[in-house]
Amino acid sequence: MLNFALLGAGRIGRLHAANIAAHPKARLLLVADAVPASAADVAAMHGATVASVEAALASAEVDAVLIATSTDTHAPLIEAAAAAGKAILCEKPIDLDIGRATAAVRAAAAAGVPLAVGFNRRFDASFASLKARLDAGAVGTPEIVSIASRDPAPPPVSYIKVSGGLFRDMMIHDLDMARWLLGEEPVEVYAMGSALVDPGIAAAGDVDTAVVTLRTASGRLAQISNSRRAAYGYDQRIECHGSMGMIRADNLRATTVEVATADGFARDPVLHFFLERYAPAYRAELDAFVEAVAAGRPPAPTGEDGLAALRLADAAQQSLETGARVRLG
Repeated sequence: MLNFALLGAGRIGRLHAANIAAHPKARLLLVADAVPASAADVAAMHGATVASVEAALASAEVDAVLIATSTDTHAPLIEAAAAAGKAILCEKPIDLDIGRATAAVRAAAAAGVPLAVGFNRRFDASFASLKARLDAGAVGTPEIVSIASRDPAPPPVSYIKVSGGLFRDMMIHDLDMARWLLGEEPVEVYAMGSALVDPGIAAAGDVDTAVVTLRTASGRLAQISNSRRAAYGYDQRIECHGSMGMIRADNLRATTVEVATADGFARDPVLHFFLERYAPAYRAELDAFVEAVAAGRPPAPTGEDGLAALRLADAAQQSLETGARVRLG
């Protein structure tokens, strides 16, 4: 049984709390949050105890921590948890600054503790199946990876101002997926972006609509499109074109029912947002982490995966600002 301390009891922390509590090989022991009432509420729901971060990390009963706090606290909490000898599952990104993020990953490595970064989309059943078939050669050698990722509506501008920008906050998931699917590290990044959804986002210095192209040393390409607005729901699709064909994973809907009448064909809308769309993926992510820690294997995605995605996000931001392609390494 892996005993967890949950750090952060907000929206995503609550989801993680429920998953830990429901896992047959995990137990939610302690909950810490900057808002005591939030920690108390989550702890009460799952039979856990409220504790300070310091007490949670000092507890000899705690084997692992799940970090679901605000981004600016991730790196210091990783370092503190590593010093305490706890296995770590941290929400993305590790930090908005690559230097600070690197220091946190190095601290975990030096302490010899497992560190996984919450790129939960790798654990989506459809995406994982696509990856397995791609690796098995179902469509030959990958040549083009196309990823569409569009939110139903933008977050508040107050969040945009502290988010690190679209590439580090939103597209970082897709940059990780692109690396994972290409099977090679991108060496060239080109980004274009606009503020088409909310003028307040432009005023905050960010974009809400973006397209990024990645190129690997062998010439494999990935194209990613992001938008903070999709009137039809949460748009999450992947297509991989290879030397022998194409493989894709489409959006998920509440049901597969289709109604045909004289007015045409109608289907259920796509699932509304990430909590609904990726609920099973979050459970699979936790399961993979628990199993890896129990087996003494490094959990994935690793801290190095987190750093690689952040470097790509930084390169995309640089490309947007300069209008030029950015070469890596």
